[in-house]
Amino acid sequence: MEQRPLWEEPTESAAEAPSTTGSMAVRTSGARRRRELSQPEQAATVPPAVSESPPVLASVAVARPVRGEFTYSVPEALTGQLAPGQRVLVPFGRGTALGFYLGPANKPLGEKVRLKPIQRVLEDSPSLPKDLIALLRFAAEHYRYPLGEVIRGALPPGLSKPLDEKEAKPDVQQFAVALVSEVPPALARAHAQSAVLAYLLAVGGSAPLEEVSHAIPGARELLKSLAKKGLARIDEKKLEAGVKEGLIQGRPDRLTLEQDAAGVELRGALDTGVFQPFLLHGVTGSGKTEVYLRAAEHALSLGKGSLILVPEIALTPQLVGRFRSRFGAEVAVLHSALKDRERLFHWQALRRGDVKIAVGVRSAVFAPVENLGLIVVDEEHDPSFKQDDSLRYQARDLAVVRGKQAGAVVVLGSATPALETLENVKRGRYRLLELKRRVDDRPMPTIELVDLRQERPREGMVTEEAPILSPPLLAAMEETLGRGQQVILFLNRRGHSTVLLCEVCGLSLKCSACDVCLTHHRSQNRVVCHYCGLAMPVPERCLECTGPMLKLGIGTERVEAEVLERMPTARVARLDRDSATSAERLTEMLASFARRELDVLVGTQMVAKGHDFPGVTLVCVVMADTSLAIPDFRASERTFHLLTQVSGRAG
Repeated sequence: MEQRPLWEEPTESAAEAPSTTGSMAVRTSGARRRRELSQPEQAATVPPAVSESPPVLASVAVARPVRGEFTYSVPEALTGQLAPGQRVLVPFGRGTALGFYLGPANKPLGEKVRLKPIQRVLEDSPSLPKDLIALLRFAAEHYRYPLGEVIRGALPPGLSKPLDEKEAKPDVQQFAVALVSEVPPALARAHAQSAVLAYLLAVGGSAPLEEVSHAIPGARELLKSLAKKGLARIDEKKLEAGVKEGLIQGRPDRLTLEQDAAGVELRGALDTGVFQPFLLHGVTGSGKTEVYLRAAEHALSLGKGSLILVPEIALTPQLVGRFRSRFGAEVAVLHSALKDRERLFHWQALRRGDVKIAVGVRSAVFAPVENLGLIVVDEEHDPSFKQDDSLRYQARDLAVVRGKQAGAVVVLGSATPALETLENVKRGRYRLLELKRRVDDRPMPTIELVDLRQERPREGMVTEEAPILSPPLLAAMEETLGRGQQVILFLNRRGHSTVLLCEVCGLSLKCSACDVCLTHHRSQNRVVCHYCGLAMPVPERCLECTGPMLKLGIGTERVEAEVLERMPTARVARLDRDSATSAERLTEMLASFARRELDVLVGTQMVAKGHDFPGVTLVCVVMADTSLAIPDFRASERTFHLLTQVSGRAG
C-alpha cells in the first residue's frame, strides 16, 4: 500500500476535532481521580453543582505531559472575553497550570458533573492565531505528542510559563545631553556634577551614557541630579536592526534567464492565492536566494507575509543580512541563539502584524506570520530540520502542511534535494523549477581527490597520526593565499582529537553516562562528551593500567593548529559550536570573513551550507570519506549532500 506524504493527509479533521474529555489524558489512583474534577467521567460520583442555567464550557489544552483536551467552566466575569489561542491559568490536580483556550466545549457525558472554572486570562490578545492552532493540532496528532506541550514548545520564552504577558521592549541606547552651553557658577561647589557637565560640553554636548559612566564613575546618579536642576537630560534612542558590514548585498540589476523564469512561475502562483508546492533545484551559486527575495517582494506587494526557514543558525546572519538589505526593519529573526527578550520582541511584532517577514531555523515554522502567502525552506534536504527530542517533528514537512492550510506558495530550495522531495516531483506532487547555471556563467569548481595513503609520510614508528595537511593541499593553499584569495577547510568534527587510546591495554576513554568516546579539546585542556556535556581534565595516564594515552583522530581544533603551524602568516579562524558561542560572535566572524579580514576559515558543517563568499576559491574537505562509516542508512546520501554543498562554496 502506497504511503501518502504528510501534506496529503487530511488536515481538516485535525483542525476541527471536537474537544475530548480527560479520559485519555490522565491515569491516576481512585482518590486522585475523584479529586480531578476537570475529567467529567471520572467525577461522575461527585454531587452535581446546583445551577439554574447551564455553564459556558471551554476546551483547554494544559501544558503538562498529558494527552487530550480538558473541559473547564467559564466564570461569568470571563464570559465573552475568551478568544481561541489565549493563554489561561487553570486548576489542575492539586495545583495550577498554564492552559490554552481552544474554543467552546461540548457538554460532558453524564449530568452529575462538577467542573473546575478557569481562574484567569493571562493576556489580552491570543498568543496563537487560528491558523497556527490548526497546525499545532495536526502536529500533536501526527507525531503523537500532548497538544498542550506542543503549543508550549511553539511559544517563545516569556509566553511559555503561567505568567502575565509583558510587552518586550526593543533595544535602546541612552544618551546624556547637556542643556546649557557652559558650566554655571552654581555648580562651583558640586565638583562631581561640574565634571560630568564639563565632559559633555567637551565632547559636543551629547554622549552615550555608557561612555560617560566609563569616563566618570557614578555619572548615572550625577546626571539624575543635573536633570532635576534642568542642566542635562537622558534621552533614549531605539536601536534599529542593522546589517554587519560584509553581509550587505544590493539588488542585482538583472537576473539570469533561469532566475527570471522561476520568478515568473512563483509570482503567478502567489497571484492565484492557492496552495502550490515547488522544488527550486539550483546548483550552488545559481542565485536561489535572489529568487526567494523577489518572491517575498511580490508577496509583500500583495499584502501577504513570508516565512523563510534555514537549517543552521550559522546561515541566519547572512540570509537576514540579505533580507534586511532589501526590506529594512520588516524582517523578524527567530532562533535559539537570540536572547529571550529578543525572541519575544520579534514574536510579538509578527503577531501584531507590524512585521511581515520571518527568518529562522526549524522552530520558526510555528511563527505567527499574519496572512501567510509564501513559505521558503532553504537547503530543504538538511537533517537539521528534524527535531531529535521532545516533539520529533520534521520542519520541512510541517512547512508544506502549513502552506496547504494557509493556501500559501511553498518553495523547497536545494542544490542536492532529498530523495523524498525528488520522488514527490516525479509523482507530480511538486512542480520543478531548475537553475542549471551559476550567475554570470561562472564555472563550477574542479574537484581533485587526494589519496592520503600515498601522500602521508609513514616511515618510522607511528606514535600519533601523520600530518593532516598533505603536500598537494599545502601547495594549493599557498598559491591561493598568494593571489589574495581565501580558503575554507571543512571537517565535521569538533575538538582536537576524537579518541584517547591507551597504548598498552588499548582501552579508549569513554563517557561514563553515554558510553561514547570523549573528545579532546586542547584549548580547554579537557575531554568533553558531545552528547551529555560531561567534561573532565585530560588524564596523563590510562585510568585502568596507567599506560600512556595516544591522541588519535582529528577535529577542527587540530586542523586549525596545524594550519597556524605550517602557515604562521595566515589569518586563521575556526567556526564551530565551541568558537561561535553567541549570535553576536557568529555574525562578527562571518562578517570578518566576508570582508576578507581572514584568510583561512576552518569549520564544521556551519561553513558548508548556503554562504556566499566571493573571495573563496579553494575548499578542502578533510578526511572526506569518514562520514560514510557513520551507522546511519542515510550516510551515503548525507555525505553526497555535504560534499556537494561545501564544494559549491568555491568559485
